[in-house]
Amino acid sequence: MAAPDIEKLTPDELREAWPALSDEERQQGFALLTTDEAEEFVSHLSAREAFTLISALPDSARRRFLRLLPPDDIADLVQEAPEEQREAILDLLDGSVRTEVRALLAYAEDEAGGLMNPRFARLRPDMTVEEAISYLRRLKSHTAELIYYGYVVDADQRLLGVVSFRELVTAPPQQKLRDLMTTDLVTVPEDMDQEEVSHIFARADLYCLPVVDAAGRIKGIVTADDIVDVVKEEATEDMHKIGGSEALDAPYLDVGLLHLVRKRALWLAALFIGESMTATAIAFFEEEIAKAVVLALFIPLIISSGGNAGSQASTLVIRAMALGEVRLRDWWRVIRRELASGVALGSFLGLIGLSRVLLWEQVHRAASGTALYGEHYILVGLTVAFAVLGCVTWGTLAGSMLPFILRSLKLDPASASAPFVATLVDVTGVIIYFSVASLILRGTLL
Repeated sequence: MAAPDIEKLTPDELREAWPALSDEERQQGFALLTTDEAEEFVSHLSAREAFTLISALPDSARRRFLRLLPPDDIADLVQEAPEEQREAILDLLDGSVRTEVRALLAYAEDEAGGLMNPRFARLRPDMTVEEAISYLRRLKSHTAELIYYGYVVDADQRLLGVVSFRELVTAPPQQKLRDLMTTDLVTVPEDMDQEEVSHIFARADLYCLPVVDAAGRIKGIVTADDIVDVVKEEATEDMHKIGGSEALDAPYLDVGLLHLVRKRALWLAALFIGESMTATAIAFFEEEIAKAVVLALFIPLIISSGGNAGSQASTLVIRAMALGEVRLRDWWRVIRRELASGVALGSFLGLIGLSRVLLWEQVHRAASGTALYGEHYILVGLTVAFAVLGCVTWGTLAGSMLPFILRSLKLDPASASAPFVATLVDVTGVIIYFSVASLILRGTLL
């Protein structure tokens, strides 16, 4: 496919072609944009893409680029830069902007303070509606990123209330803001974790939320577009962990091979060591297997059914926790539901297992005239059925409870990944299987 003619691309076409362009082509295309087009364009870039672009620009163009970004986006860009390059980027900023960005960098990246934009519309409670509208009209886009809401503050910057622009344009011109503002406020503390902020956004159904300190002073606002990025980041991190890997801190194709191997090797090693315990458990029942070799045929079937059920339960509970649908106090409700689900699912799969043994035995005898599973094939089928019931029930309970245990220990529930649960249930599944077999087959095969 022919390379695109950069000079002929519209801003929308440039944005669409961006992932396929080289750094040189990106610089060329960005340099052709007008100021308004460039400002709109950079708002769609990730912090990593913005840093990559600014790193390749000549010194004369870097300051122009940074002036297009609000302080919170500049802070994100600086955090993407290596430590030795951060001061050079900050030195390109105007004094007031540099102060704003440094204040944001003081917060952890995953806190509300690290997400917020310190530019917003401040209003006084004694302002009239007419005065407030006149003031908002004079604000430039770089002074207040959003004027959907005006935040009413006192002399100490404590948040008193909020008024929407819709309320302002429909209210009587001489009405005081203190009589118009909403005082039943939804705010987020400056040190709140970004995932919890996203939950508040989902419940409040607002476009932006004020960020306040312990004294109630407003420090900035977090907007819905910031939260969209947070939700994508948190979901990606959870997916990586659920898949049995450390979360990648960059797009997949941008991660170096050695770094990618390191991210995956630790988990794989832990799972490998865990799975080796399965061999130990099987060796413990070596005598039973020697007496009834037929039991070995069903080991993969038994333990995989429990592992799959546990992985299902773990994934459902982890996702429910991430969405705020399930909390630590709900553990008893969850365990009751999963116990009932495990028994129902285990009974269903056990019936399939029993039917499979009986059907295969009859088909084999009809075809060859010999027994496939021996003269006690009905007992073997019952062993498989009850072992599946036990393994699925146990796997469901283990998979649903591990996230609660990790959350109570202040660890990430996503670490109770499907492979980890499957490994745990594999080991215990062998014990359950042969314990059931020893009860049902005692005096016959064992």
